[in-house]
Amino acid sequence: MKNLVKSALIAACVLLTAGFAKAQTKLGHINFQNLVTATPQFKTIQGQIDAFQKTYQETLTSMQQELQTKGADYQSKMATMTDPVKAKTESELQDLQKRIQDFSTKAQNDVQAKYNELTKPLLDQLRAAINAVAKEKGYNYVLDSSTTEMLVSPDADDLMAAVKAKLGPSFAGGATAPAAAPTRPAGNGATKKP
Repeated sequence: MKNLVKSALIAACVLLTAGFAKAQTKLGHINFQNLVTATPQFKTIQGQIDAFQKTYQETLTSMQQELQTKGADYQSKMATMTDPVKAKTESELQDLQKRIQDFSTKAQNDVQAKYNELTKPLLDQLRAAINAVAKEKGYNYVLDSSTTEMLVSPDADDLMAAVKAKLGPSFAGGATAPAAAPTRPAGNGATKKP
């Protein structure tokens, strides 16, 4: 009887250990930013965003120069102006400054919308490839190492090479792959890397 209980206990331990090993989570990682910037279309899309943003920047610069010119004119003539003329000029300067701020906000929103429009197809394609590789290799989770500090990250769990291979020859340099992600527009109208 004692041997039967021992055998049952050992069998239960073996089954629990096997079940635990099977249920363990497998984590992989990839530097998504590097993957995006490695796409052959990245420079093309970056050029499109820069050109789109430049049109807004030129208008904004012109508006700012107008404000500076009118402000300098006001400063130089302020001593000889009557109070009603001063008040009207100050009101016009404040109105111009508000239009500049509104235009700047609109430009930032438009550039961000254009960024999202141009990057969506590529980002969707890259995420699909990462998902497919993760399934093939048995990974439950894949972390983005460009946004997560990896204190320990075994090279075997880096999915970059496998994802690039999954994307195929069009990724390596073909013109048939979808458009790549440009730099994400920053708040001041400048751009920064994704």
